[in-house]
Amino acid sequence: MSKTGNRYSDEFKQQIVELYNAGKPVSALSSEYGVATVTIYKWINNLSPIKVSEDETMSAKDYQSMKKRIAELEMENEILKKGYRHIRKKTLNELVKFITKYREKYTVKLICKVLKFPRSTYYKALLSVPSKRILERQQLQEDILKTYYKSKKRYGAPKIHKMLLKDGKSISLKRVQRYMASLGIRSIVVKKYKPLSSKAPVMERENLLNQAFDADTINQKWCTDITYIHTIKDGWTYLASVMDLYSKKIMGYAYGQKMTSDLAIKAVENACLNVEDTSGIIIQTDLGTQYTSHQFMNYIARKNMLQSFSGKGNPYDNACIESFHSVLKKEEVHHHHYYDFNIASKAIFEYIESWYNRERIHSAVNYMTPQSAYDAA
Repeated sequence: MSKTGNRYSDEFKQQIVELYNAGKPVSALSSEYGVATVTIYKWINNLSPIKVSEDETMSAKDYQSMKKRIAELEMENEILKKGYRHIRKKTLNELVKFITKYREKYTVKLICKVLKFPRSTYYKALLSVPSKRILERQQLQEDILKTYYKSKKRYGAPKIHKMLLKDGKSISLKRVQRYMASLGIRSIVVKKYKPLSSKAPVMERENLLNQAFDADTINQKWCTDITYIHTIKDGWTYLASVMDLYSKKIMGYAYGQKMTSDLAIKAVENACLNVEDTSGIIIQTDLGTQYTSHQFMNYIARKNMLQSFSGKGNPYDNACIESFHSVLKKEEVHHHHYYDFNIASKAIFEYIESWYNRERIHSAVNYMTPQSAYDAA
């Protein structure tokens, strides 16, 4: 299937502008989300002015200046606490560098007390010359920590090992595991299983895919499903996602406060934005009412796509998209208590668009990112 030039949903544009207004530079947004800077500036201008109260608005530039100043004040207020929280997981060499950097402003005694780091060890480290082997170990530990924190603590030893090899580092998996243990770090993914049951009678429908998840190219086989995400204020919310089975890229998604056919259709609409011809694409769904509704099935027919249905009570028929939703929850959702729908929406947007599609390596596509695998097809 051929691809068109990039087109973006209104929701995507709004999220990009909100990230910009929250203080993220346009250059960073362009790099992370693959959108030209001139396009981002156009979106920002189109969405100005910004309403800050019932009777007051301000320009995007003034709003950004205000946000930047607030961020600076918060950073000045918390720098010592944040510095300590990050540095306590790092190497001896970095601890020594940190103390040396700030000893003119604070006494060595005070810094060592806060860091719970012996002064005798600090002074001994200043006098000693580390061996080549020690320097190599320290550098590898720094590389491991850099990769670990870049993944927001989501990567375990196997993926960190793959990333180091990609960067030309010579290190074994066991060594990565050993260094991670010594640094006191590990993947933060939270494994959580919630069994599902259904007693309602469901009409069986044709399963075209029949667990044949391999595809020869992009836009040949897709899968879609809906998952639940809880918020404190707004209760349960719902995420519908569409995955390309060749690249594992999330082609489109829709997030809403009601689990309806409209939500399921919106996710597929967003998936189709950058696909010129959707004819013949097989899309796997379960037998939920959102996907067996006339509204959804008619939309699929209009797009000349072929709908394939999982067997009743058989999650393995749609295992790929269920696996994605499981990873989303292990790496992101289960680590936060989202206050409301809007906060959860921003977190999901950043996870899918910035992290999962463009940064997270996937073993099923030879440890490429889904976006890279899609672009290379």
